[in-house]
Amino acid sequence: MAIYGFGHLTRLKLALLVLLLIVVAGTLGFMLIEDYSFNEAFYMTIITISTVGFQEIRPLSIYGRYFTAALIVFSFGTFAYSLSAVYTYLISGELKRYFLEVRKQKQIHSMKNHIIICGFGRNGKQVAADLERMNQEYVVIEKDEESFEETAGRIKHSIVGDATLDHVLLDAGIERASALITTLPEDADNVFVVLTAREINPNLNIISRASVDSSDPKLRRAGANNVVMPDKVGGTHMATLVMKPDIVEFYNLVTSQDNDITLEEITYESLPEEFKNHSISDLEIRKRCGANIIGLKTNSGTYVLNPSPTEKITEGSKLFVLGMSEQIELLKQWK
Repeated sequence: MAIYGFGHLTRLKLALLVLLLIVVAGTLGFMLIEDYSFNEAFYMTIITISTVGFQEIRPLSIYGRYFTAALIVFSFGTFAYSLSAVYTYLISGELKRYFLEVRKQKQIHSMKNHIIICGFGRNGKQVAADLERMNQEYVVIEKDEESFEETAGRIKHSIVGDATLDHVLLDAGIERASALITTLPEDADNVFVVLTAREINPNLNIISRASVDSSDPKLRRAGANNVVMPDKVGGTHMATLVMKPDIVEFYNLVTSQDNDITLEEITYESLPEEFKNHSISDLEIRKRCGANIIGLKTNSGTYVLNPSPTEKITEGSKLFVLGMSEQIELLKQWK
């Protein structure tokens, strides 16, 4: 997984590795050239590369002096670089940030039935904001780390990486996710993400953004359940505002997250046993909580608007209920 701070960790590891090699080389050099014991050679190496100026254990031979001079030249820059790397982690907060990101990584690995958002541009940010309001867990994948700057602290789970790569999707927990929304700017990249995601998780609900009409069938063949064209939707919305403004305003009122109106789906599986395979009128939803059934999805996938009270709720079907939040909550209790 690509995590912020890993670049600094690599820098620290590299500096410490080079420093370790210099210590080993210095210790062996003093043992071979000056016939020092291991403890004497190690001590001499440390005071040499750190340039503390302590006196040598005993007078050096001419070759020992040349070796010491070379050791100082090669180790001085490395020692300073290592101190700088350590300072960056211990003093400037990089270490704390690194462990914070590691903790976030563990949290992502424990997530189930979450939603993965690929791309954090304008559309991706809107999706994240809506899911946040609905208290839905999600993970954002974006290869441009700067895209997260303006939302710093608000995005709980994010990965800096390329969503077209298999291991990045796996890091986001695609095998355990319930849905994936890809909003990458290039349609070709979206097709690639859809193909990869569908191969890894055949049961995943995949929604993809598209820029042109020709991309729609390609994305669906790749495995997308739904394809959305933001520009087309926006144009239709504006045209409808001109011709039927009140209808649009009413629709916005119903779908807005800023009011107390909720449109909820009720699955066959969520019904108590005594209501399964019964008619809509048997449910008495209006009497039970005051909400209204405005639609039905049959087990064959057909949508029925304003279904008849005699319509039966069979296995695989869904009801769409519109009401106030408290009405929907009362309905869910089935009492």
